[in-house]
Amino acid sequence: MSPSRIGSPVVDCHNDWILLLARERSLGRRDSLSSRFVPQFREAGIDVQVTPIFIEEEFVPDGALRRTLLLIHALKEEVAAAGDSVALCYTGKDIDAAVSAGKLALVLALEGSHAVGTDVVLVEQFFELGVRMASFTHFGNTLLAGGSADGDPGQGLSSHGIEALRMFERLGLVMDVSHLSAQSTEDVLQHATRPLVASHSSPKSLRDHHRNLSEEHIKGIAANGGVIGIPAGIPEFIDPERPTLDRVADHVLHVAESVGIDHVGIGADYVREYFDEVYSTYPEIIFGGVDVRAVIEGLESPAGMPALIETLKERGIEGTDLQKVLGDNFLRVFREVMGVAS
Repeated sequence: MSPSRIGSPVVDCHNDWILLLARERSLGRRDSLSSRFVPQFREAGIDVQVTPIFIEEEFVPDGALRRTLLLIHALKEEVAAAGDSVALCYTGKDIDAAVSAGKLALVLALEGSHAVGTDVVLVEQFFELGVRMASFTHFGNTLLAGGSADGDPGQGLSSHGIEALRMFERLGLVMDVSHLSAQSTEDVLQHATRPLVASHSSPKSLRDHHRNLSEEHIKGIAANGGVIGIPAGIPEFIDPERPTLDRVADHVLHVAESVGIDHVGIGADYVREYFDEVYSTYPEIIFGGVDVRAVIEGLESPAGMPALIETLKERGIEGTDLQKVLGDNFLRVFREVMGVAS
């Protein structure tokens, strides 16, 4: 089934599905990766899925390390049990080999790095466990950096954050600037020497939200050789008044026109399924000021990827440009950085 129907691999740079996997396991199910998630991603045409470990608020700060380790353990157990349908990948070559063999390629990431605290040496331990991408924050501040939602866009990287970034680059771990404060993003761009990503961030000029990127930061990421992944799962970051496939395409086109087609991708950020299952009795869920049950029509889940592809085609993104947006741009960064020591 791979490469995808567009002729080259499709990459989704952000989907919090591992929380659903953990829920399935808490209910005694030990094969949900192979029985539920691999079929879901393959039906959507996704070949490479970045899998961020998001730590729920009840585990922060004291339980963050334990929760992170348990989620990594759960994922590795499920990958081992899934046989030839899926591979956990540590380098760009691993991804290429998995896709060529018709497997779903998974890339393990940390969202927020809460488990690190100020003990930057743990970055090396997470790398040994297979983590190949990480962000420093999720909305709020951490001990590494300022988060976008904490009200102080001037809160930058701490000395520990700068040390962690240097370790990322030394080891070959992709830096993700999504959720950073404006100053923290600026600090990363100042200190980074290797390509980095914003796994799921939109241009602030189209949607003025603290989670989104200024034009200066978009240009900085592109100048560094990096990629901005447009989120397709949450209207708040695209356009809460017009949550449509066309508006997602507007964001893709804006980045392409601003810094070039080589620097934009997709980082869907699907979360509704998780909140629907875990909080099924709640009529409304507001998380970080965001209605996480709201959806972009046609993009409620990974199943919407074919519709997004058709919309991008209708808007004039075709051929090799479409392949770049849907996967080749992120794959370029992964091949250059993932597991490649500097």
